[in-house]
Amino acid sequence: MASDNEIEGGPGPSTSTAVESTGKKDKANKKRKKKHAEIEPYSSDDVLWRDVTALLGAEATSEAASKGTEWDAPIEWGAEVEVEMSELASNGKFFSMLLTGECIGKLSEPHPPWVIVVPFVLPGEKVKAKIHRHSKLHSFGSLIEILEPNTSLRDTTRVKCQYFGKCAGCQYQMLSYDHQLDVKRRVVVKAFQNFSNLAEGLVPEVLPAIASPMQYNYRTKITPHFDAPTGSRNDRKGKKKLKDVKELRIGFNEHGRRSVMDIEECPIATPVLNEALGPIISNVRRNIHTYKRGATLLLRDSLPIPANTANGAENTEVAVDAPTAEAQTHICVTDHKATIREAVGPMLFEYPAGSFFQNNNSVLVPLTSYVREAILNPPSSLPQTSPPTHLVDTYCGSGLFSITLSPHFEKIAGVEISEDSIRSAKHNAELNSIPEGKCLFFAGKAEAIFDSVKDFPPDQTVVVIDPPRKGCDEKFIEQLLTFRPKTLVYVSCNVHTQARDVGMIVERSNAGVGGGYMVESVRPFDLFPQTAHVESVAVLRLREE
Repeated sequence: MASDNEIEGGPGPSTSTAVESTGKKDKANKKRKKKHAEIEPYSSDDVLWRDVTALLGAEATSEAASKGTEWDAPIEWGAEVEVEMSELASNGKFFSMLLTGECIGKLSEPHPPWVIVVPFVLPGEKVKAKIHRHSKLHSFGSLIEILEPNTSLRDTTRVKCQYFGKCAGCQYQMLSYDHQLDVKRRVVVKAFQNFSNLAEGLVPEVLPAIASPMQYNYRTKITPHFDAPTGSRNDRKGKKKLKDVKELRIGFNEHGRRSVMDIEECPIATPVLNEALGPIISNVRRNIHTYKRGATLLLRDSLPIPANTANGAENTEVAVDAPTAEAQTHICVTDHKATIREAVGPMLFEYPAGSFFQNNNSVLVPLTSYVREAILNPPSSLPQTSPPTHLVDTYCGSGLFSITLSPHFEKIAGVEISEDSIRSAKHNAELNSIPEGKCLFFAGKAEAIFDSVKDFPPDQTVVVIDPPRKGCDEKFIEQLLTFRPKTLVYVSCNVHTQARDVGMIVERSNAGVGGGYMVESVRPFDLFPQTAHVESVAVLRLREE
């Protein structure tokens, strides 16, 4: 769950750089072919490549590879093409939308088998796109026009952002929220089909996605940025002046480009952040001559912290005339070292503004409640035993799961590689009056936690796994399987590495003597409505021998 999913984020890395049609193009193509990057396993590029080959079919893919033409795009950079977005792959599986929120379609004859990837479109639509990047057996295009819309899915009246279709932050505003949830469920289904290496019967049907209580105005952190315009950098004598402040753009990345686009408001950000955004941008413009280079700004929503309880650096409050009662109870913090205060149900959390904490507060109570119920109330089909007494919280961050679940356990141990996060976790335990010695937090790698919990009874212990996007490493999984806790709850911000890790845990635990783990449930959570991002919670139980 350690993904900020920053709204200014652009598309995944390209394996090829576009080259304009010039006299040097052939030479550039040859040079480029020698530098094709390997696709990183479980990345968005890896997921896309699997969909590309599924759409083209094994025969066409193999033929292109045998001829060495898989990198020979049949269309020029900058060309405009018409393409129909696919609904079915060659193997009959339904294409919803890609992990990045884009859709894919095949070029029509007489072109050779080749896929076009286009953002902001839906399956079944016919579109015109302009090609701006080539890769292996596929090219990326920018949407020019929707020639034949999918009227059963597309509803432009739902769009609330003036920048939608250009900004890289949101992908799904033209979809009903129910359909967004269905799309995200399909992403999780495909992830376990493609990456878990488990037989179909070993993965239960993926449950419907849990909705976010708020679909707009939920995001508690935004990081607009800018590149300093030409002439903004002072020379040593301080005589060089800004040439044209109008060329300064402050906001988020434009989709498919490396340029920044001006943003005046962001409908998925909380009201207090939107109210603060305008004055902050105006201040940067007035003082742009003081910046030696571009910068990333921080705006973070926080509850006010009483002066006598502030932890760490002083808060920088941005004065705004917030129009709603909800916004008036919050402040916007811009100092990375300042302390943020956030409520999750009855619990309070404080952490440095520049550190990680989930950016949709409205869904944190449903998320932590779901984890609690999954742990304490196993299905009636399973042997009923006494509730677990010990909790191990790996990748614990500032203590979200440790502290919200603390009333239900006798002893808790959390581990996190960041010492700053561990300090926050310890502080949060005190802030919430958790008895001394009940919650112990350790700074170190996740696998180190098992050396610290040798006195925890495995048959009465639950392990919560909440890793960064890369998932768990081999050493952690080995020590986890040696410890053999009764229950595992795997919370993930990358469902593809989650599927890989869950598959590894199930396969390896069932290969030895004695009972192994079974996947009890998999459920998507929507922490970022209007975007393609999805999180997932998988629950595993140790089978009786």
